[in-house]
Amino acid sequence: MITRDSAVPLYIQIKEFIRQNILSGAYSENTRIPSERQLSEQFEVSRLTVTKAITELVTEGLLHTRVGKGTFVTPGKINQELRTLTSFTEEMQRRGQAAASRVLYASIDPAEEEVARALALVPGAKVMVLKRLRLSDGQAIALEISHIIDALCPNILDNHDFSCESLYQVLREEYGLNMTHAQQTIEARRATVTELELLKIDSHTPILSMTRITFNEQDAPFEYARSAYRGDRYKFNAVLHSVG
Repeated sequence: MITRDSAVPLYIQIKEFIRQNILSGAYSENTRIPSERQLSEQFEVSRLTVTKAITELVTEGLLHTRVGKGTFVTPGKINQELRTLTSFTEEMQRRGQAAASRVLYASIDPAEEEVARALALVPGAKVMVLKRLRLSDGQAIALEISHIIDALCPNILDNHDFSCESLYQVLREEYGLNMTHAQQTIEARRATVTELELLKIDSHTPILSMTRITFNEQDAPFEYARSAYRGDRYKFNAVLHSVG
C-alpha cells in the first residue's frame, strides 16, 4: 500500500504497486487491471494521481490501453536469439507458443529490381511471393513478405496452404532447399499505415524491420524476405565472441 508521509510522491508509490503486481503475476499478461476509478478509491487519491502512474507504465511498455475497454498488462517480449536459422513457426513451437499465419497475398510475380538483385536474378524473372501476417497465441506479431525463386519450387502455391504449413519445412522436404546461412539486417523505424492496421498497434509503437537473404548448400541465394516485427513484443538477442 502507499505511505502518505513518505517523501516518495503518491503516484510513484501507486506506480510501483502496480509494477510489483505485474512482476509477481497478480496482474497476469493480457488481463485488465483495476480501473482508474477503482484505484483512486482504493488508495483514496485523485484520479489524476492514478492516471499519472498508469501513463508512465504505459510509456515504459508494461501496460497498454484499449479504447473503450480499459488498461491491460502487456505480454513480455519474445526474445529470439540470433544463433541459428529458424522459421517463425519453429521459433514459436520451441517456446511452447501457438504459431499461426494469415495469408494476405500469394502469387507468382516478376521480380522487382530490389528482389532480383538480392537473388542474383535478372529483373522480371519469376518469383513466388508470399505475404503473411504472423501470429503468436492469437496476437499479430509480424508482417512478413517472402520472395523465392520460382524455378526452385515449381507449383508450390498449388499444392500447399501456408496459413497452416511451414514454408521452410516444405522447401526442405519437398524441394530439397536446405538453409545453410543468411545475411540479415535489422533496423528500427516507424510503422507504415498498413502495418499499423494489420499489427493493431498505435503510431508510437516502433517496428523492427528485418531483411534477410537465405542461402542453400550451393551458397546460392533462394529467398529474399522482408519482415516487420512489433517492437513492443519482439526483440533479438545476439551472442558475440571475441576475435582475440
